[in-house]
Amino acid sequence: MKMGRVINKSIVAILFVVLGSLLPFMAGMAGAQAKQEAPKPEAAKEVAYPVGLGNEVLFYIRGPVKYIGPEARAKAISERATRLAEDVFLRPETITTADDGVTTDIVAGDRIVMLVTDLDAQADGRGRTRQELAKEYVEKLRAGIEQYRRDYSRKSILLGLLYSLIATIFLVGILLLIRRLRTRMDEFITARVAARIHAIHIQSLEIVRAQRIRALLLEGVKVAKILVVILVLYAYVHTILAFFPWTRGFAGQLLHYVLLPLAIMGRAALAQVPNLFFLAVLIVITRYVLKLLRLFFAGIEAGRVTISGFDPDWAQPTYKIVRVLVVAFAAVVAFPYIPGSDSPAFKGVSIFLGILFSLGSSSAISNVVAGLTMTYRKAFKVGDRVGIGEFKGDVIEMRLLVTHLRTPKNEEVVIPNSTILNSQIVNYSTEAKKQGLILHTAITIGYDAPWRKVHELLNSAALATANILKEPPPFVLQTALNDFYVTYEINAYTDNPQAMLHTYSELHQNIQDTFNEGGVEIMSPHYTQLRDGNQVTIPEEYRPKDYVPGGLRVSTIAAADSVRKGKEE
Repeated sequence: MKMGRVINKSIVAILFVVLGSLLPFMAGMAGAQAKQEAPKPEAAKEVAYPVGLGNEVLFYIRGPVKYIGPEARAKAISERATRLAEDVFLRPETITTADDGVTTDIVAGDRIVMLVTDLDAQADGRGRTRQELAKEYVEKLRAGIEQYRRDYSRKSILLGLLYSLIATIFLVGILLLIRRLRTRMDEFITARVAARIHAIHIQSLEIVRAQRIRALLLEGVKVAKILVVILVLYAYVHTILAFFPWTRGFAGQLLHYVLLPLAIMGRAALAQVPNLFFLAVLIVITRYVLKLLRLFFAGIEAGRVTISGFDPDWAQPTYKIVRVLVVAFAAVVAFPYIPGSDSPAFKGVSIFLGILFSLGSSSAISNVVAGLTMTYRKAFKVGDRVGIGEFKGDVIEMRLLVTHLRTPKNEEVVIPNSTILNSQIVNYSTEAKKQGLILHTAITIGYDAPWRKVHELLNSAALATANILKEPPPFVLQTALNDFYVTYEINAYTDNPQAMLHTYSELHQNIQDTFNEGGVEIMSPHYTQLRDGNQVTIPEEYRPKDYVPGGLRVSTIAAADSVRKGKEE
């Protein structure tokens, strides 16, 4: 309650402060409006041109004198009146009239200010003679000169500076008060009001959460603060401008300058109402067409709708293409109805953006075309294990510009679609789902091992490996008969290409175990030294317990002695 009373007092205080700051502003506006409206002429057919002195309009000129038009007359009289007002030696009461029978001259000493003719009296439209009209002009000139001198006096300027300083201090105080009030209101909403705010429900369905309501209240306080600050700043600027004669005329027109753009925008918006209705209807129609297209292609993707020769995997890419075409068509239809579309500035910006797009999007367009081409070529899809150039991995995402791969080392590789289109693509998953992917590895065995036993051992190793299919069965190919060994290649089917690395590793392990158990040495590539009783390369746990390395099969002592004796002789 204490905080509530503080806030209420603060609100009242700021209202009084704002009202106090607006009073001189409103009074000044009323006075300025009265001053501007007072000398306005009554309805007349002729165009009237104002004679001004400083920020004041003294009277209007409607008719010519000889070959000088009313506009030029008004401008010349305004300049003469300004020179008279700036002449400190001229007393306003010395401005009088002199009648020569044809015109009534308004003079200041020996200087002629202006001529008043019968045509001026007739154009005035109030039934007065030129002498009466000339006297009225003299009184307005005297009053205007006196006011001009008061406004531009040193005292008036110093007072304006003093009042401006006071108004600035007053403004700073108001802004600080507004800031403090904003802080208090935020604290009050957070601490008190938020505790009483509950979410809006319809039965068990939560429509608006309590946090959202609190955020809206805080945002409302922020907006109110901004509006009050703008109002106070406007009053301050208007007041400061009214303190000085050079800007007083601008102060009287400040509100007009602020409201004029709003009025222009409002009139333009009203003029565009039919076009806006057309755009709204077009947007609604386009939105529902896109929804129908999305449902149609979703049915194709799910298999509920079938089209001969159209792969379900093409549904989403095709929907995206059709969506772009529909939106582009709607944009072309809507373009003439967009406000400002027929202006040269709008057309210039459109051409400029088009040039930038055409110059900077060549690579992007090539990647987009490549992405669409790959989609309809069915090169791969998300989840496939593929090899692209030097990279091998699983496709995790296909975008319009790039494709993302995850390698077996858990590295993510981003490849531009244009690069993929120009590269060799190996898809390990396509046939794996149909009849199996063939994994193959080669070993070399010496000619002393029976080839039928080698085939048997390799097939046994393959069938003992996880992810290797029993059907179709593995098979062995003898790919080469080399000088010292035979090259055998085991081929086995798998339906899990993602586990390819682990499957190969286990297959190699099983080949080693199977050949060791079968007593066949894997002598690869070959030994460059003679076997002179060395143990076989089979691990000890696989050799018989009574195994003894064989003796020497070649003796070179006699041959060596003969060679040595021949060299000595």
